[in-house]
Amino acid sequence: MIKGFVCAVLFFSHLLFPLARSDHQTDVWILIDLWKRRLYVMEGSQVKKEFIIGVGKEQTPTPIGKWRISDKSRNWGGGFGPCWLGLNIPWGRYGIHGTNRPGSVGKDSSHGCIRLLNTDIVQLYQMVPVGTRVEVVGPMLGRDEWQLKKLVRGDRGTLVMLIQHRLLSAGYYQGQPDGIFGKGLEDAVKKFQQDHRLPVTGQIQFREYVELGLIE
Repeated sequence: MIKGFVCAVLFFSHLLFPLARSDHQTDVWILIDLWKRRLYVMEGSQVKKEFIIGVGKEQTPTPIGKWRISDKSRNWGGGFGPCWLGLNIPWGRYGIHGTNRPGSVGKDSSHGCIRLLNTDIVQLYQMVPVGTRVEVVGPMLGRDEWQLKKLVRGDRGTLVMLIQHRLLSAGYYQGQPDGIFGKGLEDAVKKFQQDHRLPVTGQIQFREYVELGLIE
């Protein structure tokens, strides 16, 4: 992975999805740190509980951003453990759940969901209701050892939403950023490429990341 990140990109989640000030708050919320592979149950600015988690792999990263617990259920079966906490991520079905592979916790091991040990997810399930806010922070462009991802029409994820916001602010993208690489974004990328004398492919690769100011 390219190491020459612009500092603003490493912390883009705090700009695109700014953390709400919690100095005077007493609400319970969840902070997920992908760098440390930790989930924190917060009360205001204080940590109430800490859990080790498994997070998304290189090809299926965990979505970074500000979300909410949209639903709760028990006994999904299979590899999801005893409890499920769904997240309101617009481009797919993601959640916080248990696992039948305890050795995968603490690693980049999932398809984007957050894995906890089964004993831990039972505790978490009892601590947070539907509607609880969930802040996921981490490396926006992936870990240093990961390859820079090529984005094409049909891709989904936080990185797509980042591109949408960049092109929206530059006047190229007219849609609502939703993390889905559709025709509208493809057309915006092509116009951006034309204006910057890049090959007009409608795809995001190294040179597009550079021109968008995401790497240096």
